[in-house]
Amino acid sequence: MFIDHAEINIKAGDGGDGCHSFSKARSQRYKRPDGGDGGKGGDAVIVSDHNIQTLIDFYYKKHFKADSGTNGSSNHKKGAQGKSCVIRVPVGTLVRDAAEDITYCDLNQAGRAVVIAKGGDGGSGNSRRRDATPGKDGEEKDIVLELKMVADVGIIGYPSVGKSSLISRVSNARPKIADYPFTTKTPTLGLVRLGPERSLVICDIPGLIEGAHAGRGLGDAFLRHIERTRALVHMIDMAAVEGRDPVKDIASINKELELYNAALLKRPQIIAANKMDLPGAYENLKRFKKKIRKKVYPISCVTGEGVKELMEAVYRKLNS
Repeated sequence: MFIDHAEINIKAGDGGDGCHSFSKARSQRYKRPDGGDGGKGGDAVIVSDHNIQTLIDFYYKKHFKADSGTNGSSNHKKGAQGKSCVIRVPVGTLVRDAAEDITYCDLNQAGRAVVIAKGGDGGSGNSRRRDATPGKDGEEKDIVLELKMVADVGIIGYPSVGKSSLISRVSNARPKIADYPFTTKTPTLGLVRLGPERSLVICDIPGLIEGAHAGRGLGDAFLRHIERTRALVHMIDMAAVEGRDPVKDIASINKELELYNAALLKRPQIIAANKMDLPGAYENLKRFKKKIRKKVYPISCVTGEGVKELMEAVYRKLNS
């Protein structure tokens, strides 16, 4: 199960209470205060971990709590600090407040750690000749975790144009492939190796349709993953198997990108004309090139024709 959105409750630890205590040695005439301070409560920390790919853990567990600090004791002994609660999330997770329009952090790099809720300070003991005080409460927050997958390249296009077939041919990813629309229901990451020191991460974005920017076909959920990519491979069914016009297809998908986030149209875009092994594809390609007037890479995910050239072009675009 792929989960890319979750709402959880986090609670930092409370501070321990300061101790109210007095001691008197035989040589002392009066008792002296010797109460120690309470320990600080543990923090609630969110860490980005490249070994985690989905937010599925938060589908089952919604509440996270750090340990509270222990109380101070006599003889000036300070209470122990509470253990922090470490919450590990996938790289690319956006952390927002559930009630207010506040973004706490964008964990777009592995190993980043951010304190989301601070533990309460421990109370003061009376050893400093003042009244002992209770510990302070730790912060508590309801937060939203939103995963935007991090990839070099995103493959976009209508359903059934061959996006999953491409990523399965060029990478180690093995998405479900079938001859009906919306086979892919979750984004899929794959690593493409072009040489000993040349590689890129590619993401298969589930098929987009008209109205995707407004949530039709879960399009808005898929479009958020495109925001992390550096370039886009726009795949077109050049054989028009589904009866759509290739020229209208590219215009329609680009319109959805613009309506969702106009900045996406500024991403480098490589056009892949797929299904060139089928009848009618070359005739459609000639008309397509006249209308689009952009570089087009004819490919066939079935035979492998042009796929290597496409990946080389993508790599050059990323490093230009």
